[in-house]
Amino acid sequence: MAEHSTGKLNQLEKTLPEGLLVDSDWMSRHGYSTSLRSQYVTSGWLVQPTRGTFKRPLGTLTWQKAVISLQTLLKRPLFVGGRTALELQGFAHYVRANGPTAIYLYGPEPPPGWLAKLPLSERFHFRKSQALFKSDPVTKGLTNFAWNLGDNTGESADALQAGEFRQMWDQGEWPLTVSRPERALLELLDELPKNESFHQVDVLVEGLRNLSPRRMQKLLVDCKSVKVKRLFFWFAERHNHTWLKQIDRSAISLGRGKRMLVKGGKLDPKYMITVPEDLGAPV
Repeated sequence: MAEHSTGKLNQLEKTLPEGLLVDSDWMSRHGYSTSLRSQYVTSGWLVQPTRGTFKRPLGTLTWQKAVISLQTLLKRPLFVGGRTALELQGFAHYVRANGPTAIYLYGPEPPPGWLAKLPLSERFHFRKSQALFKSDPVTKGLTNFAWNLGDNTGESADALQAGEFRQMWDQGEWPLTVSRPERALLELLDELPKNESFHQVDVLVEGLRNLSPRRMQKLLVDCKSVKVKRLFFWFAERHNHTWLKQIDRSAISLGRGKRMLVKGGKLDPKYMITVPEDLGAPV
């Protein structure tokens, strides 16, 4: 029994990298019984950041490593999007409000409940990827997230990098899958006005000078939200971005009727949306 336990422990050291975590289902699938898991925890070979999760004692748990664990070891089709993705790619140009940092996750299904219970200062916010876009490359590209931690390769990494998502290694030796700036911008605009402020978004959009018109075109055609598409054009015109000239507006439906986004705001006659008075009109 001791030899079996030692052998399984050696195997665990190869399959569970330091700093990443797994859940009870993963442990069961890999042959670790409840009693064996308890033995490892009691002996200090494993720790439990929260109930139902396990990690090796070395390596600090961060929100990035928690998400990487979901995307790779646990093969959950979740990705980092919206404001969080833009910040990770260097587009954070404003002072964050007080309070816990918001981490925006997107996917077809919510993350497991234990994610919100991890001892982290950040707070996770989940959004359904199908709610904003007609097609769902997250589901279709599930193999993109199945990173092989043994040889540090991904079967579909090249296809992923060319699409709406990219993988970043700035937090360590494992990739974190995030929305590219074009998709992240539309995800950000979807949070207006309830969860984002016009002024913060305005400053952020001003810095998006190098978006891909081809990728932006595809996303706008696929976008379900009239509000998001109108806001996109309003902000882009306001900052006179050069890539906007390459967008074919005739292929993008902006719907009909007014959209009141700001109570007591000013109605923009072109896009029929209410915006804050002090932001002025697009130039």
